[in-house]
Amino acid sequence: MGLKRRTWNNIIIIACILMVSVLTLLDQRMNSLPEDAAPLFDDSTPLTGLQLDGVALERTDGIFACDSQVSNCDDWGNAWLNLKVSALSQAPGQPMGPRELTILIGHLPPQTWLLFDDGFLQSPQGHWYLIPPSLRQALEPHLSD
Repeated sequence: MGLKRRTWNNIIIIACILMVSVLTLLDQRMNSLPEDAAPLFDDSTPLTGLQLDGVALERTDGIFACDSQVSNCDDWGNAWLNLKVSALSQAPGQPMGPRELTILIGHLPPQTWLLFDDGFLQSPQGHWYLIPPSLRQALEPHLSD
């Protein structure tokens, strides 16, 4: 015995509701910050500059200045300034794509950190941090051609 048209419509409506619910739940999980995320920079450790892949960012009196090829200087600077990370108790397995990140904090000498493509950040002292997926894309400069 085949299903009636009304029954099929109800099945389709229920499937759509379930799909929207699952997608909403995934979006909330992926775009929310973990509870243990803490700011990387604050008043006692202010970000004054950084260099990633040869592209420099400087912050003077709260104003960002970047290389001329960076088209999103303020957004890029604010993303780094407001970055929250989760400390890891042990080193991750095999992080991919280490890149040198030179960070200037206050009047301290520059520090060379490692930024990995899969969201890991390693301090000069060997401490590991995880950058939440929702914040990773904003940490890249947009270069104009």
